[in-house]
Amino acid sequence: MLRALLFATLFFFSSRAAPGQALSVLHIKVVVVDAERKATPVPRHVLLVSDNPASAPPRQIVTALDGTADVRLRPGNYTVESDRPVVFHGRAYQWTQMVDIVAGRDAALELTADNAEVEPATSATPLEADPSFLLTQWQDSVVALWTPSTHASGFLIDANGLIATNQRVIGTATSVEVQLSPAVKVAASVLAADPVRDVAVLWIDPKVAASVRPVPLGCAQASKPPVVDGQELFTIGAPLREQKGMTSGTVSRVESHAIVSDFRLASGSAGGPVFTAGGSVVGITSIMDEKNESRRGASRVVRIDDVCDVVASAEKKMKDAAPPDGTHLPVEPVRPFPMTALKDAAQRRVGSLSPYQMSSSDFDVAFMTPVLIYGAQHQSEQERGRARRGVPRTRDAELAVMRPLMDFGNWSEYVADFPPVLLIRVTPKLVEGFWTTVARGAARTQGVSLPPIKHFKSGLSRMRVFCGDAEVTPIHPFKLEQRVSVSDAIYEGLYVLDPGALGPHCGPVKLVLYSEKEPAKGDTRLVDPRVLQQIWQDFAPYREL
Repeated sequence: MLRALLFATLFFFSSRAAPGQALSVLHIKVVVVDAERKATPVPRHVLLVSDNPASAPPRQIVTALDGTADVRLRPGNYTVESDRPVVFHGRAYQWTQMVDIVAGRDAALELTADNAEVEPATSATPLEADPSFLLTQWQDSVVALWTPSTHASGFLIDANGLIATNQRVIGTATSVEVQLSPAVKVAASVLAADPVRDVAVLWIDPKVAASVRPVPLGCAQASKPPVVDGQELFTIGAPLREQKGMTSGTVSRVESHAIVSDFRLASGSAGGPVFTAGGSVVGITSIMDEKNESRRGASRVVRIDDVCDVVASAEKKMKDAAPPDGTHLPVEPVRPFPMTALKDAAQRRVGSLSPYQMSSSDFDVAFMTPVLIYGAQHQSEQERGRARRGVPRTRDAELAVMRPLMDFGNWSEYVADFPPVLLIRVTPKLVEGFWTTVARGAARTQGVSLPPIKHFKSGLSRMRVFCGDAEVTPIHPFKLEQRVSVSDAIYEGLYVLDPGALGPHCGPVKLVLYSEKEPAKGDTRLVDPRVLQQIWQDFAPYREL
């Protein structure tokens, strides 16, 4: 205790010895190379940083999950060394490196197998057995899945392009968009979807999957890794509009076809792989069925045996099918729409925040930009604040007009952070049937006045968008579900387009709308050039940044 107090005292005074010196940042990265010569970050590696000559005890820093660490240092010469070796694939790595820190300049130090002291491993716990290593090892193998109605996760299981996920998140979709990285998204076909086992297997172009390492399921192993109550498991998911991450959970019950744990899954993470602490795959995350929805905090895991059965069925189908098209699909812009620019643009539009609209015989069409969505939601929050203070609402009519900008049903979370995209919302029109109108007229002759009784016309089958003569491929062809009653719903189209897809550069812009009632007959409508000009103007602050 006395020695520790002495070191702490020395460090305290040495840290105050040169208060006028500016601190620089030393960026450290620790990586080793696996059997496939792939650089693998080393997470949670403890490093000691000491100045030369030593004036205080070494500072202890720990690398993050991506193998990096930043430390602020005064100008001088420093020694960076491992507190203990890292064991990886039977070898022990440790580092001792000198680095100079110059005033006013940051420095970088990369610790690799080339500058490490390498020896045969003895009894230390190997890096690959550390659960935190799972994320760095397998995060690139986990992919984001998009269907018209939902977002989910999946993971590559085969070099031929097979992807496993759970069936409940895929539903009845026959095609799925698979996003492997922020810049790469391709179409996938559904080879197998088993609602009983709750497993779906997708297929993407093998050439696209060539750079991704498949997660081994271990289906050929005679015995699978045991799972017991109280055991800690780990899963990796690709949440909606967030970075991939790892979540841990404890098993509360083991069933013949499922494992129940307390995983707290972020939105869009269901469908990812589930690992033991040692890295063996034991299943796929799913969602609880409706009868178990009251069990908060519980998540369902599909067991690996059921996954392997469906994968075997998919592999048979793959032999007789053509590989999916590997053409890259449009993706969301990486750069966000800055909030300051949104606020400034919305303030200039106060009083005119309704969506830009047009109509066809069967549908109402609304064009929505981030400026309009932000402004509408900001005004709605102001109205709620007035209501809490007892101030009468003064903009009910305007808020009703802005409702398409605020209620996005099952895709509300996607729109919540105002992505820099153009949204086109297609809503079936409300009409009154001929005999309903006749009945109301008859009632009126008897002195009974009934309000119009309307129903929605045919739902939207699909929409095509043309910029001049060139067809625009949407980033997402979403479908919004709006409940009309307990047993009935209508479906709106919500098409996500790149911010520069439509504008004055197109010349004429047209929409071709196809109804579910007549899916082969398109209704072509030209977009007012003034609407295009306004859309282009709304995105001007984004283009100028």
